[in-house]
Amino acid sequence: MLHASRSLQGCRQTSAQQPCRAVPVQASRRRAVHVAAHGAPSASAQKGPKMTGFVGEMRAVAMKLHTKEQAPKEGGIKAPKPVTAWAPTLKGYLQFLAESEVVYSAFESIMQEAAHPEYAKFQNTGLERTAALREDIQWMQQAHNLPAPVVEEGGPGKLYALHLQQLARDDPQFFICHYYNYFFAHTAGGRMIGTKVAQLLLDGKELKFYQYSGDVNELLDGVRASINELAEQWTREQKDHCLRETADAFQYSGKLMKCMTE
Repeated sequence: MLHASRSLQGCRQTSAQQPCRAVPVQASRRRAVHVAAHGAPSASAQKGPKMTGFVGEMRAVAMKLHTKEQAPKEGGIKAPKPVTAWAPTLKGYLQFLAESEVVYSAFESIMQEAAHPEYAKFQNTGLERTAALREDIQWMQQAHNLPAPVVEEGGPGKLYALHLQQLARDDPQFFICHYYNYFFAHTAGGRMIGTKVAQLLLDGKELKFYQYSGDVNELLDGVRASINELAEQWTREQKDHCLRETADAFQYSGKLMKCMTE
């Protein structure tokens, strides 16, 4: 649904489902690319049971935050003109990985602790990324002779992690909205962006961050089923409350993505 961004400059952040289309533009010293979309999976990947239940509602709301350019049939936002060229750097990409590790660690710790029993449904889903990110951060430092990234207390990773901890405690519906958008985003648009960065900066190397054990679509189906099962216990008011958090989820993810170009 990732990752059209309402806050991200360059690579426009959208929902956690549609792959990011990155179109090369005229070369520059920073090897700029034009990122045209980021978010939801293709229509063919969303047919059948993946569109049913509350997850179908979550996706529909997310897609309305796409531009018509990104999702001609479902997008609800007019694309800004001109679109800013997106030019990631090695240092910026490493910072993005470090900030992301803090956020994934927060999500995964919250699920393991399960202060609300329903969070236990999202333990060991196969979508966890913390361990992979730690390996990639170490590899990036060694392979490219980069200093260890500093994750500031006031940076996007720690601020988002603190926000998630508060939501997980006080507002489970909002928290699940962030979980769905953040994790599903990475499996689609996030992986597309990872491929472009690998081509531009890493000689084509695919990081572990983008690799899953088993069929990622089956892993996603399992999480979809868990979200639908959980939402069956919610009132209509609670469901609508969850959906209202979608744009905010995009804002937080967009701030992380922006690190790549800094």
